[in-house]
Amino acid sequence: MELTKNIDPIIQGYAQGYFLMGDENDVLGWYSSRKRAMIPLDSRFRYPKSLKRVLNQNVFSVAIDRDFLGVCHGCADRETTWIAPELIDIYYHLHLAGWAHSFETWRGNELAGGILGITLGGAFIGESMFFRIPNGSKVAMVKLVEHLRARGFILFDAQLQNDHLARFGSYLISDQEYRKLLQKAVKSPCVFV
Repeated sequence: MELTKNIDPIIQGYAQGYFLMGDENDVLGWYSSRKRAMIPLDSRFRYPKSLKRVLNQNVFSVAIDRDFLGVCHGCADRETTWIAPELIDIYYHLHLAGWAHSFETWRGNELAGGILGITLGGAFIGESMFFRIPNGSKVAMVKLVEHLRARGFILFDAQLQNDHLARFGSYLISDQEYRKLLQKAVKSPCVFV
């Protein structure tokens, strides 16, 4: 997929329920899933008791888009990653246009962790998360959910389920349910920043 300055097709793809991923050869493609992992924005959201202690210590501060590219590179810095270099360029162009954001935790002047996502109306589509300091991404998750609730967001899409997300109460919905919820969310006048 060649990156163009026209990001409309990319936004349309996400608005229809697809997401971009690179394969083992860093070739980008559109994907969807029969089951979509959702982070609850209601009382079903939970987190480990040990994290409550960390939150109470106020070790981390949060920021939005303070180091967007730092979060992109942090998310891609793994032994195996689906975030191809071209995808970072796409995220950056989406960021410049106001669609992609990073929700970050900081310890002093050090980026501790963060979550990379795309916003469409009242939908936050979580692309990836990372940490450099233990609990950095977990605190980001809790604070991001609080932020999305305060802004009236309808859905937090985590795309694919895993054990880490399950600790926060993530649950699966069918692709059909997801697309209905997404269409409602896209029409919502929510503002992320």
